[in-house]
Amino acid sequence: MFDMLSETSIVAMVGLIGGIALGLAARLGRFCTLGALEDLYYGGSSIRLRMWGIAIGVSIITTYWLSSIGLVDLRATLYLSIAWNPLASIFGGLMFGYGMALAGNCGFGALSRLGGGDIRAFVIVLVMGLSAYITIGGPLAYFRIWAFGVETPTLFPASIAVALSHYLGLSVYQVGISIGIAILSASLGSAQMLRQRAVVFWGAIVGLAITSGWVGTQWVANNGFDALPVVTHTFSAPIGESLIYLMTASGNSVSFATGSVLGVLLGALAGSLIKGHFRWEACDDPRELGRQILGASLMGIGSVLALGCSVGQGLSALSVLAYSAPVTLTSIMIGAAIGLRQLIQGFRPIA
Repeated sequence: MFDMLSETSIVAMVGLIGGIALGLAARLGRFCTLGALEDLYYGGSSIRLRMWGIAIGVSIITTYWLSSIGLVDLRATLYLSIAWNPLASIFGGLMFGYGMALAGNCGFGALSRLGGGDIRAFVIVLVMGLSAYITIGGPLAYFRIWAFGVETPTLFPASIAVALSHYLGLSVYQVGISIGIAILSASLGSAQMLRQRAVVFWGAIVGLAITSGWVGTQWVANNGFDALPVVTHTFSAPIGESLIYLMTASGNSVSFATGSVLGVLLGALAGSLIKGHFRWEACDDPRELGRQILGASLMGIGSVLALGCSVGQGLSALSVLAYSAPVTLTSIMIGAAIGLRQLIQGFRPIA
């Protein structure tokens, strides 16, 4: 395969295929972070949140099973190869969640809406990608390093499964698969959920898309020569990376990130056409546009601080059971709850 395609082209194709699956899940399966939280907080429904649980359970089970047979090196993944900063996870997660509520979408949700013709989402994507890179290597990088330090490699993976394996006397893989089964079972634990076949199907597709990134990039890392990182889907810095590629393609190369972002757009476009939901939409309210720009900026900054967005930490990092994942995801949910409360009810005392 390396004779026909470059290593970067192969990982971009892996990202593209997984991204298409995620885009289809967003448009056909209504897989959405903020939508799930809105349903839970204000709609009294946990169906879409349980879809997240299915995706998490499937991704953990498949990732740890494939790791047990040597197809994924957990220690090589981003989330288990650097030291964890709890304060950065909490602060970044709260900022991301609050910004997500203001913008009305996370980065992944904005890409899926853009694939359906929503020009408002285009603004969110641009601003989030720019603010992420401003925080990574621009002026805000000085503040990030001053406040939270530099991410450093660690010899000991910060994994929940590793810690529990010492206490339980089980292998890391047994612990990981058991946790995944427990999460999946809890998510499916109602007669109502078992009747929601589409929800179960698309949740599983999302989980498999996350695992496909680990497996595909691991295969290239093992068999190639370019020492490419082992990664999977996240939608904060990759959006900025994709914007940079669009401007420098003649002197740059594709990556998993660019393939993933394009894949979500194509999958969302296909899903919206299948559903007959594609239509051009624009923002009629300047106040709404300003709120979305502010929210996108906060998401870009927060996701870099937390080393991932709602997908990056809420799914990808959880699939390897990184300590950062539940802390960041909880912080995102709290930040989103605060933002939604402000938008829907204001901060008046509840009678």
